[in-house]
Amino acid sequence: MLSLVKGKILLPVIFLAVFAVSRIPGLMPSNFSVAYALAFCAGVYFPKRLAWWLPLATLLATDIGLGFYYQLHGIAFWDWPDLKNMLFNYAAYAVLILLGRRFRPQTSFLTLLGGGLLGAVLFYLITNTASWFFNPSHSPEYTKNLAGWIRALTRGAGGYPSTWEFFRNTLLSGGLFTALFAGVAKLAAAAESPADKTAGARDEEPEGEEAPEEAKA
Repeated sequence: MLSLVKGKILLPVIFLAVFAVSRIPGLMPSNFSVAYALAFCAGVYFPKRLAWWLPLATLLATDIGLGFYYQLHGIAFWDWPDLKNMLFNYAAYAVLILLGRRFRPQTSFLTLLGGGLLGAVLFYLITNTASWFFNPSHSPEYTKNLAGWIRALTRGAGGYPSTWEFFRNTLLSGGLFTALFAGVAKLAAAAESPADKTAGARDEEPEGEEAPEEAKA
């Protein structure tokens, strides 16, 4: 039982520690982030409500900190178009958590990796569609038609790196950190006793059971 409690605490701590370090400005390339894997794996491994509030609260706290950091360095962060765009980021994180809830901790490593990659693709589609719709960069190429939307998903706004580069980094980081988190979780599960493995399974909704025959009047 002690190892089970340690496992339940250790996994969130590892996930959040890696995520916190990754958010140091300039440490990683643009859109190469732990956030996609954190949201997906929280859905897979964290219990019930913790899977929702812990990753989203951590993301919000670090975004607020980064916002003040960028503002101090003369980079606009709190403008309304940027904030509306950020709301869609959080909607995308929620989709990733929901996707993770469709998987189980006992799911195979390769299937979890595929889920993490799918989550990265969904994040890319949702957030770049939001960038096209709200257009915080005021790009004239983001016309409100099919051509403008395709431009947002491929080449991106003029004067900025290609959106395909963002997609590459999103996909690579989503796969890499999902593999890291799932690998750590599999190793932790392998070290548990059989009783802890059974007790550590993500809680299911309780179902009614009939009383044993000998307990009936």
